[in-house]
Amino acid sequence: MNVAQTLDTFRNDAMFQRNLTAWRTIPARSARYGGFPEGVHPELVAGLRARGISDLYTHQSEAVAAVLTGEHVCVVTPTASGKTLCYNIPVLHTLMQNPDARALYLFPTKALSQDQVKELQGTIDGLDVKIGTYTFDGDTPSSARKAIRNAGHIVVTNPDMLHTGILPHHTIWMKLFENLHYVVIDEIHHYRGVFGSHLANVLRRLKRICAFYGSNPQFICCSATINNPKEMAERIVEKPVRLIDNNGAPAGERHFLFYNPPVVNKELGIRQSSVHVASRLASRLLSKDIQSIVFARSRLRVEILTTYLKEAVRKMHKDHNLVRGYRGGYLPTERRAIEKGLRDGEIMTVISTNALELGIDIGSLDVCLMTGYSGSVASTWQQAGRAGRRSDVSLVILVASSAPLDQYIINHPEYFFEQSPEDATVDPNNLIIVTSHIKCAAFELPFEEGEGFGLDPVSTREILEYLCEERVLRHARDKWYWSADAYPAQDISLRTAAPGNVVILDTSQNGRVIGEVDLFAAPVEVYENAIYLHQSAQYTIDRLDLEDRKAYARPVEVDYYTDAELKVDIKIINGDLEEACGDGRKCAGEISVTWLPSIYKKIKFGTHENVGWGEIDLPETTMHTASFWLEFPDDLGIRLTMTESELGEALHGLANILRQVAPVHVMCDLTDIRSFAVLRAPFTHRPTVYLYETYPGGVGISEKIHHHFEGMLDAALTLLGDCPCPGGCPSCVGPHLEIGEHGKQGAQKVARAITTVSAVGARSS
Repeated sequence: MNVAQTLDTFRNDAMFQRNLTAWRTIPARSARYGGFPEGVHPELVAGLRARGISDLYTHQSEAVAAVLTGEHVCVVTPTASGKTLCYNIPVLHTLMQNPDARALYLFPTKALSQDQVKELQGTIDGLDVKIGTYTFDGDTPSSARKAIRNAGHIVVTNPDMLHTGILPHHTIWMKLFENLHYVVIDEIHHYRGVFGSHLANVLRRLKRICAFYGSNPQFICCSATINNPKEMAERIVEKPVRLIDNNGAPAGERHFLFYNPPVVNKELGIRQSSVHVASRLASRLLSKDIQSIVFARSRLRVEILTTYLKEAVRKMHKDHNLVRGYRGGYLPTERRAIEKGLRDGEIMTVISTNALELGIDIGSLDVCLMTGYSGSVASTWQQAGRAGRRSDVSLVILVASSAPLDQYIINHPEYFFEQSPEDATVDPNNLIIVTSHIKCAAFELPFEEGEGFGLDPVSTREILEYLCEERVLRHARDKWYWSADAYPAQDISLRTAAPGNVVILDTSQNGRVIGEVDLFAAPVEVYENAIYLHQSAQYTIDRLDLEDRKAYARPVEVDYYTDAELKVDIKIINGDLEEACGDGRKCAGEISVTWLPSIYKKIKFGTHENVGWGEIDLPETTMHTASFWLEFPDDLGIRLTMTESELGEALHGLANILRQVAPVHVMCDLTDIRSFAVLRAPFTHRPTVYLYETYPGGVGISEKIHHHFEGMLDAALTLLGDCPCPGGCPSCVGPHLEIGEHGKQGAQKVARAITTVSAVGARSS
């Protein structure tokens, strides 16, 4: 059965139709061409035509022409629109004219790097030229590294390897830095938040080294659709960039369905599990031999779905290897085998986190299933783009969870389909991040008096003086020299707040490494007695050694998984932004947050009911970060005729729902922020709601929440008003039993009190 026939069965399925909130058909789009720009090397044009590329789409043509005239560019078109040629053509053109020229390609993952080398090598093989194209990453054997440094015209790597393996060793990469013409940054939308803030500083170091060797590279950026790609690119490369978004690529007809699982417990407002619905739909597609990708919001959900679908495929008497999970934490060889299996058609269903949202070559899939809203409009379209890479009809189904953000989107499809994708946030001048990279930059080249590093020279000097006091640098003859013994880059992770990862070892197989988690996530994922899932195999964690960064696991067979809970304490350090909000205040600034994993729940497979719990014995962790907070008048309870208990429930409910709607207005993941509410905050003794960032120092999300707060309040009130539950449920303020019976009505009262006064103030001003 093909996708068109599957669509017919869905149209005739009354039960399925009853739970749809939207069925949008996006018509097929014809190709628009712009031709090869004048001046492109004729042998290159002939080589491309021999590979079947007889013309360029409009965006490709415009991008190539702009790069060849010396402009920095940012190309923004949907998935599978041929962005690769936008940089490969000008790079190959330049290398054919000047064999000494060099190019550096940056991709966010090693898998993407390897994909690109294969495609690029195919083009080069058709040309009568010698152009060395090599991947340089952690998997590159040491025997090949010297050859790459000397003969690599195009070095394909990732920001992590540039940060730790190339920049600190620039003296042995002289040939690259002296002749560097182009820096290509693909999937730039991926570099939001902490990763993008780190990347901007890595590029500051790169440009500093290039200037030392006398080169000044051009930047070519590519992005999926976001609302502020030009601003994002310019904040990361810190140069003026030309936006190219005139997409000329063709696309097949796409059907986009919004499915809201039915309510199974009206009193508690609990809907049928999105995991169960996605599993059922994916099984249906599997039985019809339709190749699909299922996206899940977390590593845990990937493993749960993989478990369910492997069981389903066994019942069909088919090979269980037709179903595979895919996520971070799998070893590289395992991920490469899965990617190949998808391309070759040996794997029919892959269940993935957003690891496969990027443009890794996994062939042409027919259907994309999303288990829960991905958290942003941009990311959802990116995931949807993994289906229908041919000109055929494709299908995308978003299955909502009970989470408030999902319920807002699923019940307001016009918001999703008519809304511009969100702005991406990046803060290169986060004090912790910029200080870390100033250390790395000083290790690479001494700082000179009056030199700035992204910051102005005065601010840069203040950080250099601080590092002198800490005996990391020494100041002599108007220069700042590295003086510590340690090698700074190895202790700085670009992707997480904490350096390094925790590896998970299988003690039943002599300590074989079965996966890894980042240090920040380890206390809530691999604590003692946690159930760790890997390709549907179950392990229990016997011991977590944070100092040695190892978790010791052994195989088990149980009918539940585990979920950790945290205790939180917050202290305000300073408020950079403060503004009246009715009789209260909305603020953003720096806080100190201390958290402690306290207990874990055992959640039964299938029913998802709580079947037990246990204590977690780990030390507390303290972090300085950025936060948005809302301070209410200290007599709020009296004004709203609420008892202290009712007010506590209301604040807790409002904190939950504001956190859930924040990603609608601020492009971030739900995991980038946490919420907390107190009846009496330390120092002010006022009722306060906090939305704080999960990264040290923050990356600009809190400030953005401050600016978008009124829109967030409106969305929260709309979601509360639309939710049919009587007193609070997982689809609005949170589970009734956790929030309390007054959580929903109380949250509405508190939100309306602020909204009314804020709106009056806004109109009068």
